[in-house]
Amino acid sequence: MNQSIIPILERIATSLEKLAPSQPKIENIDQDNCFIWSAQDHTLTAIQDMPFIDYYLLQGIENQKEILFHNTFYFARNLPANNVLLWGARGMGKSSLIKSVYNEVNKKISEYYRSLKIIEILRDDIYSLPILLRLLKPLPYRFIIFSDDLSFESEDRDYKALKSVLDGGIAGRPENVLFYATSNRRHLMPRNMIENESSSAINPSEAIEEKVSLSDRFGLWIGFHNCSKDLYDTIVIEYAKARKLPISNENLITQANEWSVTRGARNGRVAWQFIEDLTAKLINT
Repeated sequence: MNQSIIPILERIATSLEKLAPSQPKIENIDQDNCFIWSAQDHTLTAIQDMPFIDYYLLQGIENQKEILFHNTFYFARNLPANNVLLWGARGMGKSSLIKSVYNEVNKKISEYYRSLKIIEILRDDIYSLPILLRLLKPLPYRFIIFSDDLSFESEDRDYKALKSVLDGGIAGRPENVLFYATSNRRHLMPRNMIENESSSAINPSEAIEEKVSLSDRFGLWIGFHNCSKDLYDTIVIEYAKARKLPISNENLITQANEWSVTRGARNGRVAWQFIEDLTAKLINT
């Protein structure tokens, strides 16, 4: 063989290796419980100390807490459970509830069952769900796959991948996996898109049913609604109590409402951000 060709062949071989799909891999699956999925290199990366708000601190969503806790608790105990869509008002604790319930359930089952594990998948990586599920299926653990702020503008590859997974068919969701998602949209698509499709369809009712069929595949829908002033005040007071902040309720509420005006919103997220800021100020004085 002409020796001058060898470097060229080596470069071609290196290029082909880069083009070949990477083998899925997991970091510390036995030692850790929280992971992030990367679709680019098919890797589950362990996350240390996932931040969460204490389960008992979450206020004004008692019914939502109970529903999600029991569904997660059943799943962790190897009992039947549903995929869950948490939808509704911004900042009312949808993603915080998932993480808090996950942590609380793990504390409850730790003495009798294997730890439940949670995996976050980004919206743009949903198309790779089938690869992730094939990786998880043979493992002796139970997993919650969590996607935050999920929505679709069209029936793209991500939409179709998730729909296939939720169908639970031959290549669908394994028994050791549940899918939890949060969204501001009940049907995961903009209302105007659904209405436009309906107006131009031969059979409008069938067009609507097709667009809402994805959210229908979640066994549980848990709704979150806008925060009243009384509830906002209660949330702020409970957060301040947990932090043991040296401030009167009257002064606390006055400052909290001034904060909400500057933010143009009143919800659980704004309340938490206010407490974070107030805590720093009080410590610094």
